[in-house]
Amino acid sequence: MLNKSEVSSDNSIQQRVYAALHRVLKPLVRLALSQDVNYQMLLEILKSVFVQVAEEDFKLADREQTDSRISLLTGLHRKDVHRLRNEPKTTVSQSNASTLGSQLVGLWVGHADFVDVSGKPRPLPRLASKGGDISFERLVARVSKDIRARPVLDEWLRIGVVNIDENDCVCLNTEAFIPTTGFEGKLYFFQQNIHDHIAATTHNLTNQTPPMLERCVYYDELTPAEIQELKALAEDHGMAALKAINKHALALQTKPKDLTLANQRFTFALYFYHAKEDEQNKIMYENHKKSPKND
Repeated sequence: MLNKSEVSSDNSIQQRVYAALHRVLKPLVRLALSQDVNYQMLLEILKSVFVQVAEEDFKLADREQTDSRISLLTGLHRKDVHRLRNEPKTTVSQSNASTLGSQLVGLWVGHADFVDVSGKPRPLPRLASKGGDISFERLVARVSKDIRARPVLDEWLRIGVVNIDENDCVCLNTEAFIPTTGFEGKLYFFQQNIHDHIAATTHNLTNQTPPMLERCVYYDELTPAEIQELKALAEDHGMAALKAINKHALALQTKPKDLTLANQRFTFALYFYHAKEDEQNKIMYENHKKSPKND
C-alpha cells in the first residue's frame, strides 16, 4: 500500500506530465486547426494511436493481448477497442518525392564528385551529354533508375529547391532539403522529425538504456538582434555538423556489407526556434533551474 508521501509524489509527477503534454500538443493542435482537422477527427486519431501503442508496447509476457486489457490500459470503451483492433489497417506511405529528394540532396552535398574544393555543392550541368557523370541527370540516376531527371527538376524548380543558371547548370538553393513551397514535402519531414525527436526523449524519460543523444541550448532575456546573431551562428555550426554526419553516413551506406544486418536507420536533426517568452514557459524554466540536477 502506498503511503501519503508516495501518492503525493506520484500525483506531482503526473501533474508535471500533464503540463508537458499540454505544451507539446499546442503546436500540433495549431496545425490541426489550420488544416480543418477538428476535435472529433483528432479524437478518433488519438483513440487509434492509444490502441496501437497498447497493443504493440504494453503486452504481458506469454499472454495474448485482449480487448479488455487494452481497455483497462487506455481508458477506452471496450467496444471502441474491439472496433479499432478489427478495422482494416491503413498505413500512410512515405512521400516518394520527399524520400527521393532527401537522398538526392544527401548525395549532392556529401559525395566528392558533386562538391567543390570548399565542400559546397557544385552547379551541375543539366544534361549528361554536357556534364557526363557529373551532371544532374547522372545524380538522379545514381539514386533511382526508375525516375527520370526531368520530372525531378521540374518539381524542384517549382518548389524552389534549385534554380538554373545562365550556363544551363542546376544550382542547389539550400544546403538541406527544405522546400520553400510544397506542403506535402514539408509534411513528410514534419512527421519524420517530430516523431523521432519525441521518440528519443520518451526513450530517455522512461529510463531505457543506453540513453539516446538529445541535447539543447536554451536562454531567455535576449533582444531580437541577439537572436539573429545566435541564429546565424547556429546555422553555420549546425550545417557543418550535418554535412559531416551526412558525408560519413553516405560512405557507410554505400560500402559492401551483409545486407541481412543492414536493418537500422537513424536521424540526426537540427532546429533553431525563437519566440517571445510566454509566462507559462518562463515559470516552467525557472522551476527547472531550481530543481535538483540528476546529471
